[in-house]
Amino acid sequence: MNNKPLAKRIALCLSWLPFMTSTPAHALEVGQPAPQFELKSLDGGSLSLESRLNQGWTVLYFYPKADTPGCTKQACAFRDAIKLIRDQNAEVYGISTDTLESLQAFQQKYHLNFPLLSDPEAAVTEAYGVKMPLVKYAKRRTFIIDPQLVIRKIDEDVDPALDAQHVADALKDLQHLQN
Repeated sequence: MNNKPLAKRIALCLSWLPFMTSTPAHALEVGQPAPQFELKSLDGGSLSLESRLNQGWTVLYFYPKADTPGCTKQACAFRDAIKLIRDQNAEVYGISTDTLESLQAFQQKYHLNFPLLSDPEAAVTEAYGVKMPLVKYAKRRTFIIDPQLVIRKIDEDVDPALDAQHVADALKDLQHLQN
């Protein structure tokens, strides 16, 4: 019996393992300053993280692709919980590598009431250590950043339907710890 085809398939699969790692080489940690960035927003302007200094808490949630099932579920959950989050002096920003046009259609279709930011070159996605290997998509990750722009929470195991509620709960806990 000839095992060459099977051996080739196994070798091919094993050759991809280094690219499938879930831990980026430059993983961010709680307590570090958040990487600075400036990204285009749907209103024609841009948002820089630096502009959030002393402006309240910042929630950055990275997602792979607008208008896909998980990303839609997550965005709608943030839409529905936005008042609860803003009542805690926080603003939510969704970041993906989608084009501004795709994000605008996504925002309009689901009546999203928070900013979506476009990272088409995946530079910010890379800086936050959430870029998927070999493709220009973000892994689903959520960062909570304090008013001094220090990372206070990183959620690497995001449930799209529950992310907004987890963020609201975490904001309460983090703010209680700082008082």
